[in-house]
Amino acid sequence: MACVYKSPNEPIEARVKDLLSRMTLKEKIGQMTQIERTVATSSAIRDHSIGSMLSAGGSAPFENALSSDWADMVDGFQKSALQSRLGIPLIYGIDAVHGNNNVYGATIFPHNVGLGATRDSDLAQRIGAATALEVKASGIHYNFAPCVAVCRDPRWGRCYECYSEDTEIVRKMTSIISGLQGQPPQGHKHGYPFVAGRNNVIACAKHFVGDGGTDKGVNEGNTILSYEDLERIHMAPYLDCISQGVSTIMASYSSWNGRQLHADHFLLTEILKNKLGFKGFVISDWEGLDRLCHPHGSDYRYCISSAVNAGIDMVMVALRFELFIKELTSLVESGEVPLSRIDDAVARILRVKFASGIFEFPLSDRSLLDIVGCKPHRDLAREAVQKSLVLLKNGKDLSKPFLPLDKNAKRILVAGTHADDLGYQCGGWTKTWYGSSGRITIGTTILDAVKATVGSETEVIYEKFPSKDTIERNEFSFAIVAVGEVPYAESLGDNSKLAINFNGADIISLVADRIPTLVILISGRPLILEPRLLEKIEALVAAWLPGSEGEGITDVIFGSHDFKGKLPVTWIRRVQQLDQPTGGVSSCEPLFPLGLGLTYN
Repeated sequence: MACVYKSPNEPIEARVKDLLSRMTLKEKIGQMTQIERTVATSSAIRDHSIGSMLSAGGSAPFENALSSDWADMVDGFQKSALQSRLGIPLIYGIDAVHGNNNVYGATIFPHNVGLGATRDSDLAQRIGAATALEVKASGIHYNFAPCVAVCRDPRWGRCYECYSEDTEIVRKMTSIISGLQGQPPQGHKHGYPFVAGRNNVIACAKHFVGDGGTDKGVNEGNTILSYEDLERIHMAPYLDCISQGVSTIMASYSSWNGRQLHADHFLLTEILKNKLGFKGFVISDWEGLDRLCHPHGSDYRYCISSAVNAGIDMVMVALRFELFIKELTSLVESGEVPLSRIDDAVARILRVKFASGIFEFPLSDRSLLDIVGCKPHRDLAREAVQKSLVLLKNGKDLSKPFLPLDKNAKRILVAGTHADDLGYQCGGWTKTWYGSSGRITIGTTILDAVKATVGSETEVIYEKFPSKDTIERNEFSFAIVAVGEVPYAESLGDNSKLAINFNGADIISLVADRIPTLVILISGRPLILEPRLLEKIEALVAAWLPGSEGEGITDVIFGSHDFKGKLPVTWIRRVQQLDQPTGGVSSCEPLFPLGLGLTYN
């Protein structure tokens, strides 16, 4: 009997049908199972026919592992999968949400909120293509990106993962999918997964649906909306993703009117799969099924049946995969989960695998290793930083702009907690899940960039926490103060105050009282700025979380490039404005409105 599924010349659907017909229930359930690398063994991958693996944020082969080390690890796991009875390759997934951010030395692009400030869909596509190359160089096939949530409340800890509060801006920036996966050809079948070739990765639009609209911005909270508003505001970007052939969609931890998305048959199956015509697979979030359980996970069996019957195809089980496999097997044998649902899920997973070319090229392409962190990619990240910066104030007197700064000034003070901290500059999802401070990877801080930009006669004095004595003893031409937020991710980033961290307002005030000052805010969202503070400073730039290429900032503040960024979110005056009974943030009197961005000309 000819193995149709092994022939790349056969149509994908014929290969799916052939392989599915050969699979046992155990092998099918194995394909639906995604496990974390720390619990994987060669025998478990082979004997259970595991379909997918992942690295959680910060789960690396070892500290500061390079792309070649990652490729060695992934190839080792893949060889185990290929030893299974049917030799079905696994797909390895990672959160490469602003470049291949888990890998030491990779190019770190601005987080999505910064890209939203650019409004540049071509830039997003080019970043997607560069990210795909750096991910594939690590042997990884699957990227849990992009986040296409529409952030309606900056208190949400994932605000920086969103391009905008405006649905149309988010829709425009979904072009990153065509960069990650490649551009589908004309006539591509709607809803069908598409991956162009070996230099592309499987993408994942997330988190379906409404995660950016939860009440009071609570992560994994409840989005209270009519279906019509859910569709208009939060679902619309998924249509663009599906039209570009996005291969996978991740369900949200959040709820819609009290109904948890991971168990919502109406939204996952009736809408996403049937109405919108999505033919790829739906994946759960990390231990997403556990969130459906009663406290302490007392009814895991119920969680599994609820999610799989609702339309979850691949389960990011992560750790307790043996229990998951055992319980799902029992559920199918008892009829609580129909075999037809299993077959549909596995067909979707196999469809993506065949579309990705992983059957033909299961192992890493070592010829890509030199491209990781290469100059063209860093230049692209630098361009993204230049275009993402938003100028919010330029001079106390409108007739006397303060920027651009003079490269040949006699003496400059560079100060603040974020002026010489690459980790703060990159933010969350960098090297670890929640990010950290310091020289966590290869890159250029704002201080590095200032020193590289100014003339040879210019003296640059740096103090993280400037003293009154330093300020009064020296005659400074001007000061650059960089302050902002500490890195965070998900619920750890939920914030009801939106204040500048480390008493940043006090640092600004101390310096600006005595020296003409440019303030650069490094943050994933608008922060509260008191009017008295704004009055003291000469200029204000929102730099978001710019990533590894700090010279993109000095390119603009010293005048080599003009400002291009426009606010992707409304900049509120007070947190209380977010809880207005009607209209929400978009109807309040903002400090700076959505779309504002000054320029030199």
